[in-house]
Amino acid sequence: MGRVPVYFVLTPQFMMLDMAGPAEAFRVACAKGAPFDLHWVAPSEQVSSSLGLPVAGVSPLPSHLPEQALVMLCGVTQSIVNYALPEAQQVVNWLRSTVGSRHQVASICSAALLLARAGLLNGRRCTTHFTLLERLRLQAPQARVEDDRIFVEDGSILTSAGVTAGIDLALYLIEQHAGPEIAQAVARHLVVYLRRSGQDPQLSPWLAHRNHMHPAVHKIQDVISGKPDRHWSLPELAEQVHMSVRNLTRLFRQHAGVGVVDYQQQIRVTFARQLLENPRHSVEKVAELAGFGSARDFRRVWAKFDPVPPGQRRQQLEVV
Repeated sequence: MGRVPVYFVLTPQFMMLDMAGPAEAFRVACAKGAPFDLHWVAPSEQVSSSLGLPVAGVSPLPSHLPEQALVMLCGVTQSIVNYALPEAQQVVNWLRSTVGSRHQVASICSAALLLARAGLLNGRRCTTHFTLLERLRLQAPQARVEDDRIFVEDGSILTSAGVTAGIDLALYLIEQHAGPEIAQAVARHLVVYLRRSGQDPQLSPWLAHRNHMHPAVHKIQDVISGKPDRHWSLPELAEQVHMSVRNLTRLFRQHAGVGVVDYQQQIRVTFARQLLENPRHSVEKVAELAGFGSARDFRRVWAKFDPVPPGQRRQQLEVV
């Protein structure tokens, strides 16, 4: 796995939490072995923050971005005023001239307006903070602006509602680049598991059902997701946390909101969905690698979580 350079782009009066929340998530991920290299860039060497604290020693906007670079655009306070400043226009021009198809760009909160001005949202689904949705629609008339979303991914462009939603976005990106186990570990370290709206994008199954603080239940979830191809019996899992099957079953449903077997099946189906992306694996091979006893058993469990059969789902993945 190659290194992923992450560039946090700051403009005057940037929201401190828009930067610090995701940056801390990436920092913790790096401490746990994730392949990120963090950079802070801006049109000037010193940038004022929303808290009045200046950030000095920031690098200039790079004239060239490495392939596979991830650009994180942090939002600002009073965006009408602060996005009228020359520094904001410099960032817009930089986005137009520097960001390419092999780069991934994520905006936090009002920074979606910079993407709109750069023309990077044309023809794409996107979102922003709920107070800015109408402005985004005006500035990106060719985009499809979605309400009540924590974040939206469309190709290489991701946009988020901002503030603490930036952490949700960072966890998703960490999962993409470093895998679900590190994303889970970061979420646990930061004590954030729950997306807060009933209409937000579906939570990654690797991170779902973790909006609780029970250490034994978290350990069982870590055990299951650490070896998704293994069929863990209830006695085996109960032994991992030194409790009875009855007590584990009760605590798991109470704190995770789902049964142990259903959780294990959901993780295994998610793993199988990833395996389906490899065209060399037949559905039968995917079933075997994901730990199912047979292709028939695989399709039966798959149908509990996805109405589209695995073969048809693969065709859709190939089209994308």
